[in-house]
Amino acid sequence: MVVWCPDWSVVAALEEADRSLRSPAAVLSANVVEVCNGPARAEGVRRGQRRRDAQARCPELVLLPANPDRDARAFEPVLAIVEDLRPGVAALRPGLLAVQAPGSWYGTETLAAATACQALVEGGVWDVRVGIADDLFTAEQAARTADVQSWVVVEAGGSATFLRCLPVHVLQDDGPRGREVVGLLQRLGLRTLGDLADLPGDAVEHRLGTYGADVRRRARGEDRAHFAARTPPPELEAEVSFEPPLDSVEAITFSVRTTAERFITQLAHHQLVATGVRVEAESDGVVCSSRAWLHPRHFNARDLVDRVQWQLQGASVGGALRGRKKSGEVRAPIEKIRFVPEVVEPAAAHGEALWGTASDDLVERGVTRVQGMVGFDSVRRPVLQGGRSPAARQSLVPWGERAVDLRPVERPWPGRVPGPAPVRVFATPPVAEVVDDAGRDVRVTDRGVVTGEPRRFRVGDTPGRQSMPWQPVLAWAGPWPTDEGWWSGGTGPAARFQVVGADGRAWLLLRAPEGWSLEAGYD
Repeated sequence: MVVWCPDWSVVAALEEADRSLRSPAAVLSANVVEVCNGPARAEGVRRGQRRRDAQARCPELVLLPANPDRDARAFEPVLAIVEDLRPGVAALRPGLLAVQAPGSWYGTETLAAATACQALVEGGVWDVRVGIADDLFTAEQAARTADVQSWVVVEAGGSATFLRCLPVHVLQDDGPRGREVVGLLQRLGLRTLGDLADLPGDAVEHRLGTYGADVRRRARGEDRAHFAARTPPPELEAEVSFEPPLDSVEAITFSVRTTAERFITQLAHHQLVATGVRVEAESDGVVCSSRAWLHPRHFNARDLVDRVQWQLQGASVGGALRGRKKSGEVRAPIEKIRFVPEVVEPAAAHGEALWGTASDDLVERGVTRVQGMVGFDSVRRPVLQGGRSPAARQSLVPWGERAVDLRPVERPWPGRVPGPAPVRVFATPPVAEVVDDAGRDVRVTDRGVVTGEPRRFRVGDTPGRQSMPWQPVLAWAGPWPTDEGWWSGGTGPAARFQVVGADGRAWLLLRAPEGWSLEAGYD
């Protein structure tokens, strides 16, 4: 069963911008329409149009930025609704999900599709369409042919018959490859999937390759694609019930300590930490106090206990807790406290920094004092910037000063050595030698061709290290050629190599016109 919510990127963007879903709108990426909704299509806006052309067709068009994370985040409630009906949901992309059809549970496939539509509409998803078939591709096409809040069920064994009459442009949703194949098929005079299915398989694979053969199998209702069902997210909430209910803040905070520790422990079991937690208090089966708390780093058990105490003692707490009878007492007995994680992050992102557990203010004062003693420009911090060599990617900025005039990191920087980054970068690269089997110096031609395979290398004196003897090259990668700074006396044409010596250590070597040098080490 495939559930399709059309134009989901536009729907998610309009909801985030608090705009009406009936407004003509389009999501743009690189000034090109990526997705547009029905009202925009009615005005002549189409996917792939330039921004200027789309606005000329529809002057009142609402332009929205593309944001895949936003789309996936908005689609999560849809996945949760379908997951309640049938576990094993797979998000193919925001707006499109697949799940094994739960027909045996609901009686028939039609009743299963109707149940899914009803649940999604009740959840606030108005434009939803469902398709059920033997294979994934046919189920998706069935969903795309369904009406709003409706479904199409392809009978068992009827995928090939259903697909025959569909136009070939339904393959465009496969991306650039799909659009390329659609253009070729249309130039060959093939208008429907049935025309493609009737072609000999060997001829299609010879002309269109493996992808073309896969497309033909789909057109014949023989799609082999499978989807990986997601694992339901773990239940991270923790709660404690009081029998009988407690009306003392001190007694409540004392009783929630074990639950707070269990809550933190189960987060740690999943390698998570909570930076936002909602604390709920129930009285007579009703949530009488609920507040979301945020933490500058992440919560521990003691922090949670403190938040419970502050929340129950706060004068602004509403409902049954407003107005304490005396200090430390609440107006209505509390029968349950619940911790709900609202913001969780990987625990690795909250490990101890360079300064350990010291506060930022303490570190700031200490560094500022040192800076006053040795000079403003004498205390610097490293900043990452764009560049091809490891040394060029480093920039030192005086402590407390904003980094400006840095080279952008996001640019391609052709010739840059891929990660991981080396551990040490030599300020003064020592001289090196690299030879082939015959003992000849290995060079790189103007066309980037290596004159011989590196077999041995050695390095001259390095700061704090004696000269390295000749070592066999166990493995090497490269070259990564560059030609930069030739107009201002720079290195000119050069190439970088990664080599692994017999001792297991890896090095980054540079071959420049004047010879070899050791730029960095990976040990």
